[in-house]
Amino acid sequence: MPGRAPRDVILAMLRARRDADAPAPRPARPPATLRVMRTLVADHPLIAHKLTVLRDASTRTPVFRSLTDELVTLLAYEATRHVRVEPVSVRTPVAPAQGVKLARPVPLVIPVLRAGIGMLDGMARLLPKADVGFVGLARDERTLVAATYATRLPADLSGRDAFVLDPMLATGGTLETVFRLLAERGAASLTAICLLAAPEGIARVHAAFGDDYPLPVTVVTAGLDERLDERGYIVPGLGDAGDRLYGDL
Repeated sequence: MPGRAPRDVILAMLRARRDADAPAPRPARPPATLRVMRTLVADHPLIAHKLTVLRDASTRTPVFRSLTDELVTLLAYEATRHVRVEPVSVRTPVAPAQGVKLARPVPLVIPVLRAGIGMLDGMARLLPKADVGFVGLARDERTLVAATYATRLPADLSGRDAFVLDPMLATGGTLETVFRLLAERGAASLTAICLLAAPEGIARVHAAFGDDYPLPVTVVTAGLDERLDERGYIVPGLGDAGDRLYGDL
């Protein structure tokens, strides 16, 4: 689509996918289809309000940290829409009832150090029984390439839904690296929860885990911004999420 900005292209793709996902009559036996990477930009007034306060340069660290916690819980609600469950019977004070519970093995939540730690409490509030792993990556500010310096993950993730917490999906290099680590260990699905995303990052993740990738891959974000600047920062963005959560160390 010549002449169109990357963000416009991404938004057009999302609208087309949303239209394609609209309810339609289902055949008795649906044909087999390839996996499709899902990108969800959460559209809710409370999410937009909290994100606006996070963007404000005058928002101080305690408020930024508290709002990040709240925003992640809202995003996690959407991110866990397809989490695996299994049927269960319970007895109410009146009669037996049928319901569901989280299937085993339980999901794994992976904050990306250090900024992702600020998102963990908001996710744990919704998935308190999930296990927690960690991945540490540091980005070279000159080359914008992320290098892994720490991992704490189960060796076998077979059958487990994996949820990666990283505030900013900028170049996409960090998320691509973490997704590959999880896929190599046998994760059943890969979902990222981000406060903000750039079109360049979405495009890179889609190129790596696109329509023919064998696992379900989802990115959930509160906002899709315009572009990256020459330093690899999201524009207009909200600055360095780690510094705003914990201070400029």
